[in-house]
Amino acid sequence: MDCMKKQDLAKLNLPDSPGVYFFRDSDGVIMYIGKATSLKDRVRSYFNPDLIDTRGLRLVSMIMIAHTVTHQTTESVLEALLLESKLIKDHTPPYNVKEKDNKSFSCVVITREKFPRVLVMRIRDFEKRFTKKDTQAVYGPFVSLQQLRDALKIIRKLFPFRDRCEPYDGEGVPKKCFNAQIGLCPGMCAGLIGETEYKKNIANIKNLFSGKRTEIKKSLEQQMHEYAKKSLFEKAAKVRNTLFAFDHIKDISLIKDDTITSFKDTNFRIEAYDVAHISGTSRVGVMVVIEGKEKEKSEYRKFKLPESINDDYEGLREIITRRFSHKEWRYPDLIVIDGGQVHKQTAEKVLASLGLLIPCVSVVKDERHKPKDILGDKVHVDYHKKEILLANNEAHRFAITYHKTLRDKVR
Repeated sequence: MDCMKKQDLAKLNLPDSPGVYFFRDSDGVIMYIGKATSLKDRVRSYFNPDLIDTRGLRLVSMIMIAHTVTHQTTESVLEALLLESKLIKDHTPPYNVKEKDNKSFSCVVITREKFPRVLVMRIRDFEKRFTKKDTQAVYGPFVSLQQLRDALKIIRKLFPFRDRCEPYDGEGVPKKCFNAQIGLCPGMCAGLIGETEYKKNIANIKNLFSGKRTEIKKSLEQQMHEYAKKSLFEKAAKVRNTLFAFDHIKDISLIKDDTITSFKDTNFRIEAYDVAHISGTSRVGVMVVIEGKEKEKSEYRKFKLPESINDDYEGLREIITRRFSHKEWRYPDLIVIDGGQVHKQTAEKVLASLGLLIPCVSVVKDERHKPKDILGDKVHVDYHKKEILLANNEAHRFAITYHKTLRDKVR
C-alpha cells in the first residue's frame, strides 16, 4: 500500500468551503476527523515539507498510513465545529484524542429542569458537579474552550437560553437579568416566556449540536407560520429574522489555522511488545503503552500464546496480528520491539501484510540484557529515545510478571 502524496490531492476535488474531513486507511476505516474553514486548504497543509517541525512525528505517522481523504461540507464554520465533535464521538477514530485522554477538554451541558440551562464547562468540572439524572444532553469533548465559548455566543444570538438567572416564581416584581436585557436570555426570569416556547429554543440548540440543520429550519418555518396565522406578526418577524441569521452565520474566525492539538507530541503513543518463556515453553506476550512521557497502565494488554508457537518470531507475529484486530484501540505512532534486526523485520512484515505503515524500532541488548543500541529511523530514535527505552523496559517487566503468574498457577 502506497501512502498519500501531495499530488494525490487534485483527485479528491476538495472544495474551498467549510466542513469536516476524514483521513482513512486502505480499508476505508476512519483514522482521523478534523474540521476546516476551507477543506481544500486545511487538507493541503498536512503535506507541507515542514511537517515534523510544525506538527510532530505523530502526524507524520498518520499520514504514512493514510490511503485517502473524504469530506462532508457544512453550511457554516459553526456547523463544522459542532459536527466534528459529534462524529469523533460516534466513530472514535484512533488518531483523535479521546475524551478520557484529557479531562481538561470542554463540553456543553443542557440541564434537566423546567427551564433548562445551557452551560460550557471543563469535562473534569462537569463530572464533579453533575450526575446523569441532572442533565438531558452533554456535547463534546471540544479541544478548545475559547472556540466553544465563541460558538455559544453565535448560537445564543440565534436561540437565546438561560445559564445563570432564576425563573420568575410569581412573587414580587419581575426583573430581567442582564442577558435578558441584551437579548441573550429569553426572559423567563421576568416571566416573558413560557415553558413550551422556551423548550423550542432548547430543541433547536440540541438539533444544531446533532447536525440536524433541516429539522431546525422546518421548526423555525413552522413557528413563523403559526405566529402569522394567530396575527402575532411581531413574533413571526422575530422568527423570520432568526431564519435569515441561521442561513447567514458570520463565523469565519471560529476555526483558526493553528497547530492541530491532537498531533502534538505530548500525545505521541508508543507501544512495546515482548515475549516471555522458560526454556522455550509456556510462551506469553504483552503490550505496554507510553503516551507522552507517561505509562498508560490501564491500556497494557496480555496475550496467552498457543503451545504450537515454537519461537519468539512466531510469538511476535501472533501478538501483532491479535493486537491490530482491535481497531477500536488507538493505533500507535511508534512500535518498539525487543531484539535485533530480524525481530524488527519480522514485525514490519506482519504490519505490511495488515496494510499498516507504522514505524518500528528494536532495542538490542548486550549479554547482561542491558540496552546497547536502538535500530530504526534516526528521527524517531532521536526524538523519543528515553520513551523507547522506558517502553522496552516496561514490556520486559510486564511479560516476566505475567509469565510467573501463569507458571505459579500451574504448580
